Amino acid sequence: MNVYPPKSAPELTGTPSLDEILERNIQMLMERRRQEQATATKHQGAAMAIARFIGSFGFIYAHLLLFGGWILANTVGLPGVPMFDPELVLVATFAAIEAIFLTTLVLINQNRMSAVAEHRAELDLQISLLTEHEVTRMLHLVSAMAERLKVRSAVDEEIEELKHDVEAAEVLDKIEHADGEGESSKKDTPRPP
Repeated sequence: MNVYPPKSAPELTGTPSLDEILERNIQMLMERRRQEQATATKHQGAAMAIARFIGSFGFIYAHLLLFGGWILANTVGLPGVPMFDPELVLVATFAAIEAIFLTTLVLINQNRMSAVAEHRAELDLQISLLTEHEVTRMLHLVSAMAERLKVRSAVDEEIEELKHDVEAAEVLDKIEHADGEGESSKKDTPRPP
């Protein structure tokens, strides 16, 4: 038996459902991704397109055909194709130059992806800090309700400690301090011979 009165129509329509919230968030993330791609310069766009191609099987197959044909034509010989690089110096030079450009393109792409990941990490941190603040405020409210109703629990002392906002700077300082101690203990530990 339901002891709570049924929700009225305005209450049902005033609060979005979980599906609506998820859909809204997904649409917002997709729009943000489109905006990030739109802000890319022509050079960055070209680098991303090339990086997508070099990360595909099409790129591997093209190289198998190109280098395989080149090597076969200059070692075994192919009908109708004269040997043009019998010592394979040109193919080695071509591969080295290609490797330089491909590495640069991959680094450009990684730098852009790193910047996007950094923005998302900052967003995650902000949302986490906001959530922590909201939970702290809820804890104040629930604690005040429990006090007014004279409800006691075994975790009352812990709740008092939890009712304070976490200072992000203090947490970061403790992490850095712990990292520093970990590094110094590694230096102090003798290495096995």
